Amino acid sequence: MPGQPPTIQAAPASRTERGWHVFFFYSCALLLTGFVSLIFADLLWRTGWSASRTVLLALFVVLFLFTAIGCVHGVFGFFLRTFGDRRITNRKDFRGQNIDGTSTAIVFPIYNENVVRVYEGLRATYESLAKTGRLEHFDFFILSDSTDPDKWIEEERRWFDLIRELDALGKIYYRRRLDNEGRKSGNVRDFLNAWGRRYRYFMVCDADSVMRGETLVDLVKLMEAHPTVGLIQTVPATVNAESLFGRIQQFANRLYAPVFIAGLNYWVLDLGNYWGHNAIIRTEPFMQFCDLPQLPGRKPFGGQILSHDFVEAALMSRENWEIWFAYDLEGSYEEAPQAMIENAKRERRWCQGNLQHSLVLFAKGLRGVSRLHLILGICGYLAGPLWLAFLLTFNWIYWYQKFTGLSDIPVQAFTPYLSNLSGTAHAFLIFTICMVVIMLPKFLALIDLANDWPRRKLFGGLARASLSVVGETIFSTLHAPLLMLWHTKFVAVNFLGVSVGWTTQKRAAGGTTWLFASQRHWGHALIGIVWGAFMWQFEPTLFWWFTPVLAGMALAIPLSVLTSRKSLGVRARNLGLFLTPEEIKLPEELLSLRSHLKIRELTGDNSPRSQHAGLAEAVLDPYVNAIHVSLLREKQLNPVYAEQFSKLGAGGDRVQIFGENLLAEGPDKLSATERLLIMADQRVMVWLHQQSWQRPSETLAPWWRAAILEYSRRD
Repeated sequence: MPGQPPTIQAAPASRTERGWHVFFFYSCALLLTGFVSLIFADLLWRTGWSASRTVLLALFVVLFLFTAIGCVHGVFGFFLRTFGDRRITNRKDFRGQNIDGTSTAIVFPIYNENVVRVYEGLRATYESLAKTGRLEHFDFFILSDSTDPDKWIEEERRWFDLIRELDALGKIYYRRRLDNEGRKSGNVRDFLNAWGRRYRYFMVCDADSVMRGETLVDLVKLMEAHPTVGLIQTVPATVNAESLFGRIQQFANRLYAPVFIAGLNYWVLDLGNYWGHNAIIRTEPFMQFCDLPQLPGRKPFGGQILSHDFVEAALMSRENWEIWFAYDLEGSYEEAPQAMIENAKRERRWCQGNLQHSLVLFAKGLRGVSRLHLILGICGYLAGPLWLAFLLTFNWIYWYQKFTGLSDIPVQAFTPYLSNLSGTAHAFLIFTICMVVIMLPKFLALIDLANDWPRRKLFGGLARASLSVVGETIFSTLHAPLLMLWHTKFVAVNFLGVSVGWTTQKRAAGGTTWLFASQRHWGHALIGIVWGAFMWQFEPTLFWWFTPVLAGMALAIPLSVLTSRKSLGVRARNLGLFLTPEEIKLPEELLSLRSHLKIRELTGDNSPRSQHAGLAEAVLDPYVNAIHVSLLREKQLNPVYAEQFSKLGAGGDRVQIFGENLLAEGPDKLSATERLLIMADQRVMVWLHQQSWQRPSETLAPWWRAAILEYSRRD
């Protein structure tokens, strides 16, 4: 406005500005890598050059470059946060923005999830949004891809209960697909094809997402104030962790992320990235430009793109739509796996998705910054096998020199000021530099915390935060070798043509048993023990240098079990370790979520259900049957549903025959597909409800007689 100072990033960053930012940022990383690589090459030169040393140097350069990029993110982010940057909350141009006339869909794609947790998270978000007085501009959608019949029925029943409790009829919708083509991205695409034209924006949430109402309104205001922005990605805070592993990861996310993301925001500017959830998207350009292609070739590299979010952001940027990081906008929450093995399962899926980006990398028209996002995602998983190759190459050089009887050839260092150092001192210098590069961002994150008194208080004070950083660093040191082995395995099986399945993510702190940990980690422990024994045999001094790597492998089983335990997480919290702002000052949304989950737990409403309980409920309970049949009747008026129903093999009286078999033999005699076909046919479901109560009990399978008896007692 006239007379006011220009707002931060009021206009899109120019191509020249963006180019200089990228050039300056990556020049710093390359210069640091070049300097340290020169010192490392000098160390190798002192002992006589060889082909294996060439390989070792090449691996060092690549690995150190990855580390240097991470370090530079931390350094840039620290200085930007200290001396001013492009924070969303510093903008004055959107605060008074009117959102009248806007419409936003908040979608929750789910797949065989914990239904109670999903719905209570939606409830917390809905109630928070209602307090803003802007609820009329938002609608909520549960987009189910669940293949478990019991989950399907529970989702429908709890949806109807939720809209009754919140008086939210016409505000919260439930939709389930028959055909799971495209997984999550396909689910969202199908929703947009059917409903997208009704909404100017849509917000994608994960099954564990919770959003503050004010944050949702602010995101819409930002989009309204900046019509060239296509997507704004928040940085979700990890919350609700209970196990020791979960709380360590949660602490690291909350303490380090602000500095790292500020550094990332420096060079991406308005060409940011999309992480698949807790982001607001402009509907029309997304529908127009982000229909994902099928990659050529066979799985795992070909076919459907698993990590669709990176590619969707790249496609929007290609069409000159801006992508922003709202990294300082609070009120965006998510949960994470609370055990090492569960975390590795998620990494397996992400690994395949990111490696697929190698086929997208050279797609025509992509922006250079988008290609950098894809490259960094790929390198995040290639770093593991490259690190393993570096360690093995180093061991090979040392073993070859020792057991061939070749003596060292003392050569003066060619780098100035290093010629007076011994070989051991030279190696220690490189080790020290590497440790400084790795640890510097953590140290700067603590300084950043020290400079912000209110935030420092929310981490339990600087002393406790510092102790927590030490503990997190020790754990990360032990965990890193396991991630190295996992990532190496994931990359290898992908190149061997093995594709990942679609499974539900386990986020609760259930604890890892010793047997399960032994089954998953015995290989890691064996590698660590054998490798350690081998190194001790031929050079004990070298063994001690490798202790952090070997200890992480050898102790994999107890490390996995102990860090998965809720009791140790509680003990750490009582000691004031790994505290986060959401633990010190619980937001209203998370308080609502926890209180409702506690009520469900105390009343037994969230207790595990017996097998086929959902099917029995949908057939026997007139209330649940009416909800289910009503939703089916509405769907079967849709030609798309009818086509999907036909694809599943439902034709003529085939489903009716399955229904007869269900009554006469029980659900265990039918396949999962047959049970789903029965439950997807509203005519058969009405008939089953009538027959189950009208037929003589002796004509029904014993399973049905037991289910009717149990239902009658409960009723």
